[in-house]
Amino acid sequence: MAQVLSPGAIPEPDPVPIEPQEWQENLNIRLICPECREDPPNLYEDHQSGDTVCDSCGIVLGQRGIDLRAEWRTFANDDQGNDDPSRVGDAPNPLLEGSQLETNIAFGDGSLRSKELHRAQNKAGADKNNKGLLQAFKQIGAHCDAFALPSIVADGAKHIYKDTDQSKLFKGKSQDALIAGCIFIACRRNQVPRTFREIFELTKVPKKEIGRTFKLLEKFLLEKEKEKGKTSMVANGVIGLNESYTATATTNPSELCARFCSILGLDQRCTNVAIDLAGRMSTVGALAGRSPLSGAAACIYMASYLMGQARTPKQISEAAKVSDSTIRNAYKSLYNEREKLIQPEWLERGGKLDNLPKPS
Repeated sequence: MAQVLSPGAIPEPDPVPIEPQEWQENLNIRLICPECREDPPNLYEDHQSGDTVCDSCGIVLGQRGIDLRAEWRTFANDDQGNDDPSRVGDAPNPLLEGSQLETNIAFGDGSLRSKELHRAQNKAGADKNNKGLLQAFKQIGAHCDAFALPSIVADGAKHIYKDTDQSKLFKGKSQDALIAGCIFIACRRNQVPRTFREIFELTKVPKKEIGRTFKLLEKFLLEKEKEKGKTSMVANGVIGLNESYTATATTNPSELCARFCSILGLDQRCTNVAIDLAGRMSTVGALAGRSPLSGAAACIYMASYLMGQARTPKQISEAAKVSDSTIRNAYKSLYNEREKLIQPEWLERGGKLDNLPKPS
């Protein structure tokens, strides 16, 4: 039918024909009390009896309902009655050996006979090898926590220790020395370098013993990597590279500067200068053959005076664990090469050559 429009009027669009929709079952079923006929219904579920009840009139609308909630909830004081509702054990630990399936005899009524059965079952069924591994892992975790090392270092040290435990090469070796060596290698591999002296203070294992164990461990890991090969067959048949073990590089002085500067309370500007100075020191050849500790300490000593945040050799020696005389002797070599080491941009950041003390 044609529309009669006045001047300036806009014609209405023709109605869109509604297509017939395919029949579908309405799954939005609402349970309404036949007595009250309240909408929305005032219902509640009694999970203990499994009934659905109208809260207005009390009529039971459903029976034997399934409770889909958790079977129990655990609170902090739930274990006071020695009642453990868990029906499963811990997840398998990839660091341990075997299936790790165990059966424990409960204390029951707490009688002497129950305790004796529990003790006998533990002696008969406990895996001695896993017991030793757990003890070593606990010790590694305690050392890493005391040293504020990240969890990746602790996990790496545990993996290395497990590999050594399966080898006959380390039979009869001191467990403390093995743990110290594993932590030392894990620190280097994860770019969290620690010196032999710091590992000694942590584990109380002599530095020479740590050094010998470190060489044995690295040789063992490299040989194991050669035997294993660098390729592995993955699930889809494609050859992929393994995460191979490579020899750890010697700790650089620049890797130690940031941590020592943080201990000494130096700002980021001075810390960056100390790190750059340690990097240039190896390029110029100054302090060649000296330990990374003495090199890092000397660089911090020079950078602190250069940037106007002077720290005495005694203060630096307490942070770096080297003698103040060693710092002075190393600084003497840096001072003689100061024209090659000091960059113009350091002076632009506020550094002054006149601040550098003359070596005594």
